[in-house]
Amino acid sequence: MTFNDFDLNPLINKAIVQVGYETPTPIQQKAIPIILANNDLIACAQTGTGKTAAFSIPMLNKLAAKKQDGKIRALILTPTRELAIQIHENVIDYSKFLDLKTTVIYGGVKQKNQVTALANTNILIATPGRLLDLMNQKYITLKDVEILILDEADRMLDMGFIHDVKKVVKAVSNKRQTLLFSATMPKEIKKLAQEFLTNPMNVSVTPESSTVEVIKQELYHVNKNDKKKLLIHLLRTDLKDGALVFTRTKANANRVVKLLIENGIEAKAIHGNKSQAARVIALQEFKDKKIEVLVATDIAARGIDIDLLDCVVNYEIPNIFETYVHRIGRSGRAGAKGRAISFCDYDEREYITGIEKLIKQEIPLMPVNCDLDKVELFKSVKTPRTSERRSSDNGNKIKPKKPKEKKVKGISGIRVDKKSDESKENSSEQKASKPRDSKTRDSKPRDAKPRDAKPRDSKSNESKDKRFGRNTEKSKSDNQNFGGNKIKQRNARNFESKNNADKSARKVQRKG
Repeated sequence: MTFNDFDLNPLINKAIVQVGYETPTPIQQKAIPIILANNDLIACAQTGTGKTAAFSIPMLNKLAAKKQDGKIRALILTPTRELAIQIHENVIDYSKFLDLKTTVIYGGVKQKNQVTALANTNILIATPGRLLDLMNQKYITLKDVEILILDEADRMLDMGFIHDVKKVVKAVSNKRQTLLFSATMPKEIKKLAQEFLTNPMNVSVTPESSTVEVIKQELYHVNKNDKKKLLIHLLRTDLKDGALVFTRTKANANRVVKLLIENGIEAKAIHGNKSQAARVIALQEFKDKKIEVLVATDIAARGIDIDLLDCVVNYEIPNIFETYVHRIGRSGRAGAKGRAISFCDYDEREYITGIEKLIKQEIPLMPVNCDLDKVELFKSVKTPRTSERRSSDNGNKIKPKKPKEKKVKGISGIRVDKKSDESKENSSEQKASKPRDSKTRDSKPRDAKPRDAKPRDSKSNESKDKRFGRNTEKSKSDNQNFGGNKIKQRNARNFESKNNADKSARKVQRKG
């Protein structure tokens, strides 16, 4: 069977040939005729079997049969940004010869460019959160949608998007065709399908939660602290072409990247804390072989589509058993051979038991063919801070910058330099002439004097001033001026308030 047997638009067939598709996959063979016949569809197929083409090609064929009016006629909902970008790229490839505009929107980036791109859009690919946000701002209306596609419905359910999906479905016209695609089919998805779909046809290509048979699975029992040594050893010897490494948490993904870089292996991470631009760049660099290892969390497990990916490494075993299926499904895409390596410590063995029950087969246990104690790990040494900076070009020493001179506030409110001789004299004069006030900002409160303490001898103070060359007359005049100004201001305020009181009293007398 070939794609010509579906009686598709010749321009779509031309694009399919350019992409390199020859024979439709099983899910495509079963789903495309049902969609072309305008039936609702529930399709269950494991990841990497060609689900995107299974709903995109017949959707494009139906939209191309009508004249375009610049309205959104098809909506594809996906759970993750990576998956939305992947579907957008595929739809662009299939529709390159058609007069259809496709736009993708997702969170994590500013909405300005996305709002601009929405003009005259025919096919919209979106994540639920950003779609609802733009709908609430009146940038998007879904009343003209003819085809609604829910991709990776089980993942949207796991991520808590079910209420957002229901809001989106209510905004779409009832006169629509609804397609639901999922890698697994739990009971919750079946209930959801009964609510959203009308007399749907069911298609299931492989048993639920089964793994791809062409993927070679390997299991290593290793201590938790030795996982990093085993990973470095395999990347240096067996996995020289690189690998996609999965961790359970974002923090561990960052730790693995740091470990690899310290040991001379180029690596980057993609997870929820990374910006969308950083995630796209990291994924593209891995596809282009600019980096050897891409470390990802489970949030990106279904959004990574890499042709001819040789190996996937489960650095940490997933505690959700179905996630194992989606992880290893990144390798062995479209029938190609793949390899999945899993590191299991003592605490994770129960996860392996659950996974083996789910996939109904045992994962072969592999021996560790090296002495992990002899595997050398390098750590970056942080150079201590010094007062000298060295130029990166020729290594010449550069004189250190002089520290900025600190300024303090004098008693008269003028900022003076601590290091200048004049400031030292002024500060000493201020100390000698007037004790510090505990209310001032820079002064420290002094201990209270005992009642029978003797007063200071003014003569002894004057002799000390003469001995240290202090100008006591100047300091006294400064303090008198400083205090006199305060007294003048206070008297002026009292005088003004008294005048105001007299005026108000006179007004009362006149009225009386």
